[in-house]
Amino acid sequence: MSSGPAPVTHATSSAAVLDVIRGAGIISRVDLTRATGLTGATISTVVRRLIDNGLVLETGRAESTGGKPAVLLSLDPDARYAVGVHLDHAGITYVLANLGGAIVGRWRRPGAGTDAPDVVVARIAAEVTTLVAQTGVDPDRIVGLGVVSPGPLTGSAGMSLTPPVMQAWTDFPVPEALGAATGMPVMLENDATAAAVGEYWATSHEASACFATLYMGTGIGAGIMANGDIFRGASGNTGEIGHICVDIDGPACWCGGQGCIEALAGPAASVAAARDAGVDLPGIGTAEDFAALTRAALAGPGPAADIVARSARYVALAAQALANILDLDRVVLTGPSFAYAASLYVPAVRAQLDRAFFSRSSHPIDVVISAHAAEAAAVGGAALVLQSELAPRASSARVPSRAR
Repeated sequence: MSSGPAPVTHATSSAAVLDVIRGAGIISRVDLTRATGLTGATISTVVRRLIDNGLVLETGRAESTGGKPAVLLSLDPDARYAVGVHLDHAGITYVLANLGGAIVGRWRRPGAGTDAPDVVVARIAAEVTTLVAQTGVDPDRIVGLGVVSPGPLTGSAGMSLTPPVMQAWTDFPVPEALGAATGMPVMLENDATAAAVGEYWATSHEASACFATLYMGTGIGAGIMANGDIFRGASGNTGEIGHICVDIDGPACWCGGQGCIEALAGPAASVAAARDAGVDLPGIGTAEDFAALTRAALAGPGPAADIVARSARYVALAAQALANILDLDRVVLTGPSFAYAASLYVPAVRAQLDRAFFSRSSHPIDVVISAHAAEAAAVGGAALVLQSELAPRASSARVPSRAR
């Protein structure tokens, strides 16, 4: 009986070796041979090529076990960089990440708002140029730009179904427009899936892990990773757990459904419930209002605490459904809304899974908050590019576009 999903083959032996070095941090050629299944001769050839290309460094020797000490290898984190852009109506977040997934530059700017898409694209191009200049990174070392937006997405046109506040972006060719404006290769991804790629690339999860990111920004979604590979489904739009119906007589949702978790427990729904309950909120946007609601909930018992606790229970049910269907061993809460409210949501999700996760007697399931929850989508956009360009797998490419 299988103990888990089979490993996914990388596109090339170089991709496999680079990905193993990235995950290990520091590793010897002998251990690379064991980890990849490649021959010693192939490992020697591939490692030499990666060193010649400036991607890998020899960083010293391991302790001797009786013979000649093994030479240790690691990535050169400054060899390549990628830009991640999280495009949202409320704000645009930029990150510049190095080959190891570390953030070397970040910038938060006003969102798309009601501006026309072509106007926003021109602004993004200018702001990317400014960010790169501020960090001092050589533009020639930037391999591309990953732009992340709410899903669902299509390969040919971009955002095929958008939240009401971003209707102007429906079917706008985001990758092509940004590729032309920046002169960079551009990839497009939805926010929850990008967050999963970023979590994998920037941390040291074992390749055999089956984990999911539960993402909450202004909506709720999930990204799914198995054996280091993203699971996409027929059109690349898996993980829309915010649109699972939990009340057939519940409120209408913007997706066309009814009684969806997002409509009942997402940030917008929680903010609306708080206003109805008389909670004092600034009224300047869902993100800011949800942050204020969270602060009020953390202050002690009252309507705010009750509303957030109700939201957390619904989110925990979504996590349970996802974990049961996919037999996960790790759930990572991420996204700007969870960044505000981690201490209220993580315990609720953990308690639900401890009580009702179907495979709990077979293996444990870990529930954690991402180390970069507030910027997870943008980090994921950069990671998507790094993975696609340097360690591609079957699912690395989402919607690539080369500038003409």
